Amino acid sequence: MCGIVGIVDAGGASIKLYYSLYALQHRGQESAGISTFDGTNLHKFKGAGLVADVFSPPVLSDLKGDAGIGHVRYPTTGANLPENIQPLNFQFREHSISVAHNGNLVNTAELRSGFEQAGQIFTTTTDTEIIAKILMDEISTFGSVEEAVKVCMQKIRGSYSVVMMIGGIIYAFRDPLGIKPFCIGKTERGYMVASESVAIDALNAKLLRDVHPGELIRIDSEGVKGTRIAVPGKRAHCIFEYVYFARADSIIDGVLVYDVRRRIGQDLFKEDPVKADSVCSVPDSGTAYAIGYAEGSKIPFVESLMKNRYMGRTFIMPSQKEREKAVRIKLNPIPAHLKDKSVVLVDDSIVRGTTSKRIIELMREAGAREIHMRIGSPAIKAPCYLGVDMPTREELIASNREEDEVRHKITATTLRHVSLDSLVEAIGIDREDLCTGCLTGCYPLAIEGERAKTHEIDFIDATYQAKLGSFEEPDPFSF
Repeated sequence: MCGIVGIVDAGGASIKLYYSLYALQHRGQESAGISTFDGTNLHKFKGAGLVADVFSPPVLSDLKGDAGIGHVRYPTTGANLPENIQPLNFQFREHSISVAHNGNLVNTAELRSGFEQAGQIFTTTTDTEIIAKILMDEISTFGSVEEAVKVCMQKIRGSYSVVMMIGGIIYAFRDPLGIKPFCIGKTERGYMVASESVAIDALNAKLLRDVHPGELIRIDSEGVKGTRIAVPGKRAHCIFEYVYFARADSIIDGVLVYDVRRRIGQDLFKEDPVKADSVCSVPDSGTAYAIGYAEGSKIPFVESLMKNRYMGRTFIMPSQKEREKAVRIKLNPIPAHLKDKSVVLVDDSIVRGTTSKRIIELMREAGAREIHMRIGSPAIKAPCYLGVDMPTREELIASNREEDEVRHKITATTLRHVSLDSLVEAIGIDREDLCTGCLTGCYPLAIEGERAKTHEIDFIDATYQAKLGSFEEPDPFSF
């Protein structure tokens, strides 16, 4: 639940990083940071808050250089502490190095314990520092970033898209299962990588393709090159990116998220039709679903909840108390659209259930007669260990309840979730290539105490591939 960007552009990096991070603000609202390199010196600035609050024109003008990386953070591993704000910056053998990471490792404690027993000292509580320490150790051993990334991938387990700047060179790599999104773009005078294509759109740049699972990307003043480090038997793209987390206008692994959500909305009506006066979304994440439902049902789409556009995403607010307080400020019901009406209320998911219950209460207070809730994901039954903030089963309203019990808890007239089969079909990616752990309780890698269906991963001679690899050449390992 973070957003990362890396850019090498002859026109300067800082402003471009700022706009890219602004486009990724939905992925993290706790803190933001940028590091740049001007050919001699590393420049850095980071702080708590939103991108627009952290960076000012004078700050951006001081972030000199044509290469840089940026990060917006929501914490899943590591506390809300100033030292955990990314990018993390290091001096290593006279090199200035910055690292930023989106994802979550499941073997952080094991790796950290090993480093500490060997006498290593940590300055943060993040899994990003674990990744950085492995990379620095292996670069010291091999003298090759490609080999260091290969060893790193073999040691760490979990989800990760990583961007690293060594001097004026950007390296970026994606975990072998492709759990977290990552893509490559062509700017006017260079190249970039970013968590989502909307960051590329923000610069009027061209989306080239996704970073392949297990691929290392190198960007410098000469251009961009891809090296395949690992090849998985199957992928495990996070299904929740399509359901909620990614922006609707993003293209994730070749799929436009908006179209996925619209198709899901149509399927919601097909699977369980209901008569109603209007279709209403929980804005903004439910809007594409509601439009699809209205298209499929021929029931008019009517905005009955008005969103305060200056509020953040309540799902990623750090505490439950803050999430509950934010609902009334964030959403205002329109009584003229609700009084004595039967309404289909469409949202992307129900996680804890408290927000859904409060929204339904607001709509009833505004005069709604019936509220038929339709959800664009199957019931979330299990925690996420791979980067989405759903850490315990106790927090999940559907973990030990049937659908009608959840309906009763949130006080809806009726409640239906889309089926997993319809969700997978709407995404258009084979079910075996998706991580459905939060929906099924079965994960794509080994996690203590949980069921898993692990995928085989083949690691390639990274040095050999680095010599042969060319970004422009056909990728012999694409699938």
